Amino acid sequence: MRLFFVKDFLDLVFPRNCLLCGRSLYDQEENLCLICKGTLPVTSYHLRPIDNDLCDKVRGLSTLGMVMAYLKFTKGGNSQKLLHQLKYRNKPQLAKELGLLYGKILYEHGFEKCWDLIVPVPLHPLKQSRRGYNQSEHFGLGLSEALSVKLENGLVRGKFTETQTQKSRLQRMDNMDEVFQSSPNSSIAGKSILVVDDVMTTGATLCACANVLLANHAKNVDLVTIAAGG
Repeated sequence: MRLFFVKDFLDLVFPRNCLLCGRSLYDQEENLCLICKGTLPVTSYHLRPIDNDLCDKVRGLSTLGMVMAYLKFTKGGNSQKLLHQLKYRNKPQLAKELGLLYGKILYEHGFEKCWDLIVPVPLHPLKQSRRGYNQSEHFGLGLSEALSVKLENGLVRGKFTETQTQKSRLQRMDNMDEVFQSSPNSSIAGKSILVVDDVMTTGATLCACANVLLANHAKNVDLVTIAAGG
């Protein structure tokens, strides 16, 4: 009885609300209400993982297999609102929940034995220190749990890069040159690796990560992000 009282008191003082619509959450709801989960702009990339517009986007930048994203990114839409929560509102648990949700979809479509490791795109240590966590790592943790695939921080970010927002595709690739290195004592050699990030725009960051992994003898590399635009 005392635990229920404490919980009710905490819910009163620190109400748990859906991060999209603001409705009060039920006990079984973590960050998003069931209604908002049901209206997320989920893509169908998992149905055509090697033949879709994301694959076209990264073609020529790296030697990749599957390229997928959980949500369709639209400016001002729910996917952008979720990414904003991750980057600026200190919501690592939301990133993990999104990973769990997408991981369940991938599991149901037979992807559970596709990868040996999940490797998140690393943040620069200064940026991670300011934010307090790496949202890509927490997304990867959700995927790891749903798919029973080990997550390993197999990459490190060696330099702080300029913003990519106003850069062309080739400029973004140049900006990512020598940004990433493999982690000391990483176990990526001979492994099928899934690289995960929060969002894909041109794919330059993800391809730079994939190229480092392949140069360090990864067997093959696939990509998954929380969201991707057109």
